[in-house]
Amino acid sequence: MAILTHFYRILPGLVVAFTMAMDLRAQDHPTEFGALAFYSTTVEPDHARFAKAALVFLNELAAKEHFTLDATTNWNALNATNVVKYRVVIWINDFPHTSAQRKAFQDYMVGGGGWLGFHVAGYNDKDTQWPWFVEFFGDSVFYSNNWPALPAKLTVDDPTHPVTRNLPGSFISPTNEWYFWKPSPRLNKDIKVLLTLDPSNYPLGKKDILREGDLPVVWTNTRYRMLYMNMGHGPEVMSDATQNKLIADGLMWLGRAKTVK
Repeated sequence: MAILTHFYRILPGLVVAFTMAMDLRAQDHPTEFGALAFYSTTVEPDHARFAKAALVFLNELAAKEHFTLDATTNWNALNATNVVKYRVVIWINDFPHTSAQRKAFQDYMVGGGGWLGFHVAGYNDKDTQWPWFVEFFGDSVFYSNNWPALPAKLTVDDPTHPVTRNLPGSFISPTNEWYFWKPSPRLNKDIKVLLTLDPSNYPLGKKDILREGDLPVVWTNTRYRMLYMNMGHGPEVMSDATQNKLIADGLMWLGRAKTVK
């Protein structure tokens, strides 16, 4: 009984000590920022497979780097009330299709929000009818692509940028369908190209062939906190450690960046 009496006397102190320890542990790893990922399941099968693999990777990255990641297939969650809760919005394998969704995204980005877009997230053509996004994207419009999907050698344009400084000068990117844009986003004074398809890849494709031309694959518009990555066709995209480092560093840069330059 004496032992039990002593235990109950010190129990409040133990609880306080444990609570303080947990609080200190939480302070060691505070939540850095919040990211909201949009994806779709009723899209091209390889785009859906990419989303599945990407979400596994992004959730693991969130746990490792201590940011929160919410993911949804409800693109109506792309609204003014909701997106302001997040520092970064991610379009994994689709893009907004309604005027309300587009307006909310435009206001979010103009107001300082962050965006990471993969592959088809940047798709636009004569039927898109979203002039602001074309400007945001670098005045570049989808022109063509290779087929079938193939791996390709990529070269780093700026080895000092936070997104690319942990990469080798070049590496082989896993199987992907590579989108070609006209005009090249590089021609826009606000665009900073970070990675480019190496010319040694040409001719690239068998049925649909890319034969020549400047093909940036990762870039940012320096007027916004944004990053576009051409990769995103099939689950193989997430199979390479070097490219995964690029994706991780890109997202963390968007989440942590104080400026867009």
